[in-house]
Parts: sequence; structure tokens; C-alpha cells
Amino acid sequence: MPSTLLIYNPVAGRYPSHMLTERAAKVLESYGWNVDIETTVEGSQIPLLARQAVKDRKDSLIIVGGDGSLNKVLPSLVGTDTALGVLPAGTANVWAQELQLPGLSWTRWNALEESAHRLAKGEERRVDTGKCNEKHFLLWSGIGIDAFIVHRIEPRKQWEKNFTLVRYGASALLSARTWQGVNIRVLADGMQLEGKFMLVEVSNIRLYAGGLTTLSPQATLDDGLMELWLFDGSSVEDVLQQAWSLWSGKHIDSERVKFIQFKQIVLESDAPIYLQMDGEPEIGGTKVEVSVLQRQLKVLVPDQAPDNLFRHQQ
Repeated sequence: MPSTLLIYNPVAGRYPSHMLTERAAKVLESYGWNVDIETTVEGSQIPLLARQAVKDRKDSLIIVGGDGSLNKVLPSLVGTDTALGVLPAGTANVWAQELQLPGLSWTRWNALEESAHRLAKGEERRVDTGKCNEKHFLLWSGIGIDAFIVHRIEPRKQWEKNFTLVRYGASALLSARTWQGVNIRVLADGMQLEGKFMLVEVSNIRLYAGGLTTLSPQATLDDGLMELWLFDGSSVEDVLQQAWSLWSGKHIDSERVKFIQFKQIVLESDAPIYLQMDGEPEIGGTKVEVSVLQRQLKVLVPDQAPDNLFRHQQ
């Protein structure tokens, strides 16, 4: 009988979903799972509960929340046999979108139950994670205009998350007016380059920008590599042109965009830089070191998840 700890984060996402969490737990129990539910009062409790789940040798830990909540449990789960799962109840739920799990919305109140069914019928896989300046991330680590915007809008109250796209778009336009790019030196697996860039993004997954566009269409989750994308530019015109290039998928062939696959990378700047990891603001300093931890995280993958997300069999 699989044992799991279900952590419900009531401040994640746009919708109160405690009752929906209990209904999702009953779905898992109908498949023979042994489910315990813990409700957090604040985000700082999540890592403590994750450590306890590993100590108790739970088969899995499932977050009822979003990408920020997933990020909080990574230090406890990486390198263990406790698998990470998600019932998407956050704001963007990009990890869930990558796995094609349905997210909670005003028109889809049964999404958590649907996701529970799919997780119960799915499988466990091992995936890569990243370590950036000694902190773990699952989705991305980025510097540049996106990190600057994240620092401006986070943290948000729950009611504000209903207007995420509007607020993000407004912040992007305001930031673009004054953004002058960032001078970055890159050392990646023995290769060196430097330049002035509006966006420098390390990506472990395919999706980006809340799941609204695809940054790395060929990325796989377990190949021991990550993708570095460098978008040049230093003016508002550059920001708008590069944003359209990314949105339309034309960045793949753009001469103004550089792409590097790597296992280890160092990014340096002469001035302090803004940094975000999994959409959460972090202190960047002037040097960012990223390494890939190959297949160190066990995750719950739902049935019908795209096979081409993985290179290895189980």
C-alpha cells in the first residue's frame, strides 16, 4: 500500500481548495493509497514537513499548491526515495502543465480529483534538478528582466493572484522602459562568451512564462543537461522584439539568441544581478554557479504524460 503525505498550502494559488484536497485524498485512497494530510499555516512549514516525510519513509510527498511550494521541498527530497508529486492548485502550475496535469480553475473545480486519478495510475521517474548558488531548483534559474519583474511583484496576496497576467504584463512594460540589459560573462563546460543581454535563462523544462510559451522545445527531464538561453538587448525596442520572438517560437533560429547545453556553468557580472528560481525571487550577487544533478529527484508522473519528456526508461 503506497504511503503519501499530502501537503496543502492554503496561500498558494487563486482559489481556496481545502475541501477539494480532501476529495482528491479520497481518490488516492480508492486506489489503495495510505494518505495523511497536513495543512500549512505559512510557507516555512513546508520544508519541515518534507523532511519528516523522508524520515518517516513515505513513498511520496504530494504538494497541493504551485511551483513555489514545490521548490520548497526540493532540498529534502533530492537524493532520496520519496517521490514528489503535485496536485496543481497554484497560480501558474508550470510543472503540472509540463506533465499535462489539469490545473484548478473557476471552470474546472474537479481538477484536483482528475489529477489524483492520473497520479495514482501513473509511475515514478527520476529527473534532473539544478543547483544554483547552493539552492535547488526544478524549472528554471534566470537573471535579467524576468527576475527583475519577479522581484517587483513578489510576494503577492492571494487576491492579487487573480490578476497575475495583468500585473506581470504591466510590470514588464514599465520595466522595459528603463531596462538596459545586464553585462554577463559565461563559462560553460569550457566554453566562454560575454555580452549584454536582456534575459539569461537556465531551463530544465520546455515551458516558460507561466506555461504560456515554449522556451526549450527539445528539453528532456532526465538527460543530465540543462539549456542556457541568452537573449541580447538593452532597450525597450529590444525587449519588445525579443518578447515577440519568444512568444512566437522564432527565438529558436534567431541570430540574437544564443543557446548552450551544459552540465556546469558560471555567470558573472560586474554589478549585482537579479535572480529568480522557479519563479521565486532570490539574492543573486555578482556570480551565479549552476550545476545539474542528474536524475537525483524521484517524481510522480501521471498517465498520459508525454513520453518525449524522458530519455531513459524507468
